[in-house]
Amino acid sequence: QVQLVESGGGSVQAGGSLRLSCTASGRTFSNNNMGWFRQAPGNEREFVAAISWIDGSTRYTDSVKGRFTISRDNAKNTVYLEMNSLKPEDTAVYYCAAKGWGTSLSDYDYWGQGTQVTVSS
Repeated sequence: QVQLVESGGGSVQAGGSLRLSCTASGRTFSNNNMGWFRQAPGNEREFVAAISWIDGSTRYTDSVKGRFTISRDNAKNTVYLEMNSLKPEDTAVYYCAAKGWGTSLSDYDYWGQGTQVTVSS
């Protein structure tokens, strides 16, 4: 079993930056692919980014390419999401997810409780 806890959310102005962190406990962290999803009020939870265990490759939804960067530090059992040039459209609750590589909710087995990101214009 894997437990995930997100942190680093907050309120920023458009154009600002935030770094989200997700700390994992339980089963070995390094053998899991990891991802980030987000959910805005009234919307379905959507894929944001993922990082693979096999080769460290990353993937992003088109709307965040060039602005967001996913990374991981296995020694700290932590996955990060660096968010730059934030837009009001990025406002959502951001969730860390484990044991997935795809873009669908069903690709992931474990979820954190989420951290709120609010971007004002």
